[in-house]
This record gives sequence, structure tokens and C-alpha cells, in this order.
Amino acid sequence: MNILMVCLGNICRSPLAHGVLQQMAVAKNLNWHVDSAGTGDWHVGQAPDHRSIAVAKKYGVDISGQRAQHFTVALFDLYDLILVMDRQNYQDVLGLANTAEQKDKVRLFLDDDVVPDPYFDDALFEPVYDMVEKRCQQLISELS
Repeated sequence: MNILMVCLGNICRSPLAHGVLQQMAVAKNLNWHVDSAGTGDWHVGQAPDHRSIAVAKKYGVDISGQRAQHFTVALFDLYDLILVMDRQNYQDVLGLANTAEQKDKVRLFLDDDVVPDPYFDDALFEPVYDMVEKRCQQLISELS
């Protein structure tokens, strides 16, 4: 299974979800490919935000090797499931979909809630990590 995590800049939320889910999938011997992208292109090629790297490292997940990429229409063909962090990301990704099949791949990461963007608030990185970890555990159960 190929899963793509999407947030705004691909430096805070989606890299955390990417790293956590990939590590959990490997631990369960699941043949999953997890990646992440951003709806904005400001950070393409950059490593995740240092605060995301730090909180992930605190819990034994290394995301420092990831590099931000921009979400493009071509990614619909590469992924089975596209999980977005908030409603604006959801609308942005759906706006690029050309078919019903592409639209069906897109879902909110938290089903009916959003993962807050911690970029402007250092205190949010820990709660965001907790949300991501809990949801990734659920995804492992639901999808494996």
C-alpha cells in the first residue's frame, strides 16, 4: 500500500505522520510505502522543521532525512490513499483531482477533525505528535 500524508508546507505535520506511520509499518512487516507532500511549494527540498525533527527524535522516530515536496496531480497515480491534515489541505488536494477515483483516495487524516498547524506555536508540537501517533496506530489496525 502506498500512503501519502499532506499538509501545507510539508515541514511540520505531514513529515511527522510520514515518519511515524512508516516506522510502525516496518515494525509490523507491512509492505507499505509512506511519503509526504505539501500543498504549498515554499519549502521544496528542505528538511522538516527542526521542532518536528526534535519531537520525533524524542520518541525514537528519525525524520531528518525527509525532504519537502510539492503536491502535484501526478501523485494521485502513485498513492492508494492520500491523508490530509486539515480542511483547507483537503479542498486544495480535491481541487487538483481530475477523476472520481482520484477524489476517492483523499481523506482527512483524523476522519472528522483537523491536525492543528504547530508552525507558529512551539507548544503545539508535542500535542500534534500525540495526535499523529494515536491516529497512525489506528491506521495500522484499520488498513493491515
